[in-house]
Amino acid sequence: MAEILKGKPVAASMDEKTARKVAELKEKGIDTTLAILRVGERNDDISYERGAAKKCRNVGIKVRNVILSEDVSCEEFYGALNELNSDPEVHGILMFRPLPKHLNNEKARNYIDPLKDVDGCTDSSLGDVFINKEIGYAPCTAEAVMETLRYYNIDVAGKNVVVIGRSLVVGKPLAILLMNRNATVTVCHSKTADVPSITRQADIVICCTGRMESINAEYVSEGQTVIDVGIQYNETKQKLCGDVLFEEVEPLVEKITPVPGGIGSITTSVLVNHVAKAAENQIR
Repeated sequence: MAEILKGKPVAASMDEKTARKVAELKEKGIDTTLAILRVGERNDDISYERGAAKKCRNVGIKVRNVILSEDVSCEEFYGALNELNSDPEVHGILMFRPLPKHLNNEKARNYIDPLKDVDGCTDSSLGDVFINKEIGYAPCTAEAVMETLRYYNIDVAGKNVVVIGRSLVVGKPLAILLMNRNATVTVCHSKTADVPSITRQADIVICCTGRMESINAEYVSEGQTVIDVGIQYNETKQKLCGDVLFEEVEPLVEKITPVPGGIGSITTSVLVNHVAKAAENQIR
């Protein structure tokens, strides 16, 4: 039976450190503030917004909600974003994507001031991850994986790590973060031939395919650590599930993250930690 790598203690440890940093900034007269920019009324955006706002309150960070209509004009949208960029009292900006089709997602994400890009979505932030500079911020989910490995003392140096998925949000930046920690990384994707033969040879398998329960017993072997990044609602099972078919994989491996209660529960802790760091960096 595998050791279950729960996200709650990881998040609690991070939140404690973030709260201390926010309190220190408060003593210096700085009210650490996150601006959340949402366009429209997508249920998943609203759900994440509530979770992020609650996490902010728990660690002492103020939240400024900027809600725009689905049909907002480009002028009004960029005006709101520009106002947040230029406001010294706003230290971090979280902008929900994808945006409506009439707004250019690429232009919008790169319009955010890199110093306030706490979600790690700008090219500048991603570039800093690539060259291993501690200026920009890594995408929150990718960093949540690294925080999990760090908390559970899973050393990746010299280990064979397979990342299944190559998205700009998780797979690609995660591969770079792992290499920055001296892991030997293989990235598999939809065009990779015979993925199971590759993953079975790994020490650590990280699943970010975006395809629910697509990773089964065929993909794993004894002694491995499996990190499941995915989360979707399974209508048949009437519950949240990840990319991993948990009931098949868990009995075979040494360590595994659950869904829910795994990586997803750490992501907002990474976000608020970035906000506190951004506030600290902006007063230096």
